[in-house]
Amino acid sequence: MRNTRPILAWETLLDLEAERSDARRPLRDRVEAALRLAIDEGRLSAGAAVPPSRTLAETLGVSRWVVTEAYGQLVAEGVLEARTGSATRVAEQAGGAPVRTPPVPRSVALLTAPPTRFDLRPGIPDLRATPRSRWSAALRTAVAELPDHDLAAAHPHGYAPARDAVAAYLSRSRHAVADATRITITHGATDGMGMLARELHHRGHRAILVEDPSWPRLRAVADDNGLRSIPVPVDGDGIDTGQLRALASATGARAALVTPAHQFPLGAALAPVRREELVRWAREHDALVIEDDYDAEFRYDRRPVPALQRLAPDRVALIGSLSKSVSPALGLGWMLLPPDVAPPASTAPPSLIDQAALAEFLTRGDLERHLRSSRTRFRRRRQRLLDALERALPELTVTGIAAGMHLVLPLPPGASATQIAAAGTAIGLALTPLARYEAGDRHPESLVLGYGNLDDALVEEAVLRLAALLGGR
Repeated sequence: MRNTRPILAWETLLDLEAERSDARRPLRDRVEAALRLAIDEGRLSAGAAVPPSRTLAETLGVSRWVVTEAYGQLVAEGVLEARTGSATRVAEQAGGAPVRTPPVPRSVALLTAPPTRFDLRPGIPDLRATPRSRWSAALRTAVAELPDHDLAAAHPHGYAPARDAVAAYLSRSRHAVADATRITITHGATDGMGMLARELHHRGHRAILVEDPSWPRLRAVADDNGLRSIPVPVDGDGIDTGQLRALASATGARAALVTPAHQFPLGAALAPVRREELVRWAREHDALVIEDDYDAEFRYDRRPVPALQRLAPDRVALIGSLSKSVSPALGLGWMLLPPDVAPPASTAPPSLIDQAALAEFLTRGDLERHLRSSRTRFRRRRQRLLDALERALPELTVTGIAAGMHLVLPLPPGASATQIAAAGTAIGLALTPLARYEAGDRHPESLVLGYGNLDDALVEEAVLRLAALLGGR
């Protein structure tokens, strides 16, 4: 019989762990460590139910994302068990474990996890279609033609030909006002965000407005560099600029991180009137808008909306990368900065050879050829996924514009996205709850379904397996 007696007051969970943990660690790691400690010491015994993520988040005064991430990691390790239609509980073999084992870092757990057959994770491009031969050709040319003197020269803001090529690409593809002297070559959006956050902190900023929900890694980078994230609600027209103004006034924030072309993860495009209002706010308050242009090239019902930076090159910093469009393995990105923001010098810039290859890849039009073929493939795959969902789950309505590599699937009343995602791992489905991206708690239970790396031949079976999970609640 399961032990259901109260084990500890959840209000003290973080306090119990604080004495043995660095309080500067991210809250997610502290909650995870506190749960693990309570289980190892027997204060949470085998079979005991842990509170719903929403309840524990409210009790501890943290975001729901913090709790769902901690639960998800412990479920993946077998410390907790999540079953559809039932509470998440301490696994039978976990309670009172006499030997403490160090937690597996989330990044390591993801890298060592076995391949998932039905990959519905958002933010991952079609890895099977990575243009290996074109990138290899660009690398060979870079190695063969790099001038000898460049091999030992300093390139604090990036290799000049790469900066020129990025500026030209952004001008023709994103209609940005791009000056190569305002370009910094980075390892990707996270690297760029880190440099910008440090620059903002140096200039006296202590807060940044962020979309809610949004990509948590960029929020974490801002927090790690001394900028408190202020969540701003998002709706079908993108970030709520009225709320943004109010929150900026209340907190003194003069910087905002947005995804105007295709909001992540809700999938809205920032409405024209809000684009203008956002720029107006930035000019009135000497503020900086950071535009994360992560997958704007993938629009299927019309031409992609030009970058917000075009409206206000003096107020908008544009960051982008090859991670979502080609592959995260390339580790290359860029920033286009306003004139009054000094280009940060990277202390660990990308490889010079990789930067020279990027210049070749862009100048020869290889990226744009890849994007054209990807758009065709993703458009068909998205429609195939929508058709399969309509057949298998006709009562559910998908949200998000015809763009990008993901869509949002609201779940039936009573369903838990976290539990569905945990159950999916057992049948080869990689699923992501919307709650993972929320800083607050404003949206219905939903799954964010990525189709970038989903095999076309497996779309229908993936949906049937998902429907079986939902039908078995």
